[in-house]
Amino acid sequence: MSPQEENKRHLPEITDAIVKTYRDVGTINHLEHSPLPRYEEIISVLEDLKEILFPGYRKREQLDFSNVGFYIGDLMGSVYERLSVQIARAIEHEQRVVDDAESDVDNSQHAADITIELLQQIPEIRRILATDVQAAFDGDPACKSLDEVIFCYPGLDAITVHRIAHELYKRGVPFIPRMMAEWSHKETGIDIHPGAQIDESFFIDHGTGVVIGETTVIGKHVKIYQGVTLGALSFPTDADGNIIRNMKRHPTIEDNVVIYASSTILGGDTVIGNNSVIGSSVWLTRSVAPHTTVTIETPNLKMRADIRQAVSEDSQFTI
Repeated sequence: MSPQEENKRHLPEITDAIVKTYRDVGTINHLEHSPLPRYEEIISVLEDLKEILFPGYRKREQLDFSNVGFYIGDLMGSVYERLSVQIARAIEHEQRVVDDAESDVDNSQHAADITIELLQQIPEIRRILATDVQAAFDGDPACKSLDEVIFCYPGLDAITVHRIAHELYKRGVPFIPRMMAEWSHKETGIDIHPGAQIDESFFIDHGTGVVIGETTVIGKHVKIYQGVTLGALSFPTDADGNIIRNMKRHPTIEDNVVIYASSTILGGDTVIGNNSVIGSSVWLTRSVAPHTTVTIETPNLKMRADIRQAVSEDSQFTI
């Protein structure tokens, strides 16, 4: 018997050991008849929704007003059918978790109603996204056109997915808003919880490392840079030591605020007043009045020349 064949003889016992953990460590497997939402299907629906929101930029070329209605109509029908199924799966799983039993409730109609409500919001989402695109163009002198924002800016991708996911979050859809948000996080490096409330004309410049927590509230015309965290200060617990949920944990950012790179703003009671500027690397856990600029003192820079190299090159240095 060859070494490879000898190794294969161990596979059945290894398989049995793995399957045994499905009972012993049952919290990380889903071996039930009722299917969960499909990740690939959710992402496919998202891509179609982005095509509906920004027609002519992605999949289909040569669209004009003579044919765009037919094209978008087909996409809408497909999104409605597929997303309704995925939402129904998510709702059914949530009901089983809460009731700890199989449910005989047909969630198809409820899921279809939620899907229709989302699609009815598309005109308003497009209106808001147009303000986001304009904010990116107005806020970045390196940008040459609105088309460049739509093609190239990860911040726009992140806020586009967020505005879709937030509509589902508001309607109590389990799983799917977070699936959308985490896919966007992976694609853009920008982590926005679907519960965050973000008003129009929002611009994330560069974007990498931005974190926006679930109960964050952001007003109009807010601009933030890479590495900004809008997070929770702490996680209160009840008498049994369990985290208390469903409370305001993240800051409120009022209108016309700029937050520069690597700043951290924490706490549900923290309010950054309108027309304020938060400088780079600031750490804030308390509120700031409107029209306030917050900065940290610039550290003193120390430079030391290599004396031996300076002498050898007959160079003059001020140390």
